[in-house]
Amino acid sequence: MPDTADRAPLFLFDNEYAQLPERFFARLPPTPVSEPRLIRLNEGLARDLGLDPQRLRMPEGVEVLAGNRVPEGAEPLAMAYAGYQFGNWVPQLGDGRAILLGEVVDGNGVRRDVQLKGSGPTPFSRSGDGRAALGPVLREYIISEAMWALGIPTTRSLAVVATGDEIRRETNLPGAVLTRIAQSHIRVGTFQFFAARRDEEALQLLANHVIARHYPEAAEAEHPILALLAGVMERQAELIARWQLVGFIHGVMNTDNMSVAGETIDYGPCAFMDNYHPETVYSSIDRWGRYAYGNQPAIAHWNLAGLANALLPLIATKPETAVAVAQELLGTFPQRFESFYRAGLERKLGLSERQEGDAALAEALLARMAENQADFTLTFRGLSEIVGPSAANDEIVRRLFEDPSAFDEWAVAWRNRLERGERSPAECRDDMRSLSPAFVPRNHRVEEAIDAAVARDDFEPFEQLLEVLASPFDDQPSQQRYAAPPRPEEVVRQTFCGT
Repeated sequence: MPDTADRAPLFLFDNEYAQLPERFFARLPPTPVSEPRLIRLNEGLARDLGLDPQRLRMPEGVEVLAGNRVPEGAEPLAMAYAGYQFGNWVPQLGDGRAILLGEVVDGNGVRRDVQLKGSGPTPFSRSGDGRAALGPVLREYIISEAMWALGIPTTRSLAVVATGDEIRRETNLPGAVLTRIAQSHIRVGTFQFFAARRDEEALQLLANHVIARHYPEAAEAEHPILALLAGVMERQAELIARWQLVGFIHGVMNTDNMSVAGETIDYGPCAFMDNYHPETVYSSIDRWGRYAYGNQPAIAHWNLAGLANALLPLIATKPETAVAVAQELLGTFPQRFESFYRAGLERKLGLSERQEGDAALAEALLARMAENQADFTLTFRGLSEIVGPSAANDEIVRRLFEDPSAFDEWAVAWRNRLERGERSPAECRDDMRSLSPAFVPRNHRVEEAIDAAVARDDFEPFEQLLEVLASPFDDQPSQQRYAAPPRPEEVVRQTFCGT
């Protein structure tokens, strides 16, 4: 029911996407739940959005976050989009279990979507129940907020509400609703939806909306559509590089899961690597390793080719001209990615002022890590602790290698290279630590927190994990259990989608 309270609205909505033509979405309210209970409120994010955390905790606020009350100013809708899922074309996907309540402008003047995920069926549900289980909701909250603390562009989590309802997956599970915040929920697949229908008017309207919202500088370019494509490519190149630099694996890099705003979106069977190997896969639905860690840059390129293909009618009147221009621009993506990735990888090794052989030195370390099952996060964090001319503390890193001599040989070349640099060991160490976290959401710790919540209604492990992950670059000596890799019996080999 609408909010008729005699005070200021709970959300100061300023909606733009809802002003686009009706074929962009389906208008409908969230489906109410039986017994909403607030599990977690991100108070810092609430304040950044200009919201009152105290009011959000009150029954009125919890009802909004659960989908039981449509707040004043909201224009709830489910967005239409299509996509390539594991390389297979699906002409209509859309928000099958999410409702966009509306948009707010945060304290920095940035427009942000407020979306309820797990808020009931929509016309795009494709026979799904439109609901979310508590476990996947907690996983998205944990990992999206960890990504934000790591400085990686991401959607964020405002709140988790338990619904009091059970949903059916392999077994009956407690349901929940996540309130997700994003710069927008527009995807590559949104453009593909209209391109497949040859709806050039909608493509132009969508492009104009994205330019105004995310790439205003493109409006001043000689060719705004090419500038838009270049802008999306640049943000994705930097985003995927940042994923690679912390060992993050998205798990479902379908075109409907790539945000044109350049944020990480749709945390399903995602995970952070323990032992480094480029072929690492966790997703239970990625049976052939399409979205393995080492494939993510190439998949991003493939997805961007899908965006370019959708934009062809807006690039040039003649198809052959549009294809040639788009291909030339797309050809710059590998270089864009390498520029971000190499710069970050070299900084993680303490290198500055690139010299000949730096790339080979970095690749040699990664190859030895893969051969010796070295932990990704601990190896790079450990390097920051032993940077300098002395090898006295090398055991911090060498013990991570099955054959420690593999590290010893590499470390000689690494120290020789550091000696040719201009920075002191202390300067190198500070820079290395700023890119190499001590704490990431280890799969076994995430599962531990989820199991406690789902099986015992115990949210203390969830809260403790969030507290540690909020300061990933700090040492936190009392929390070393969260930095430790899993014991053999704790290893998580598969992560799962929430649908």
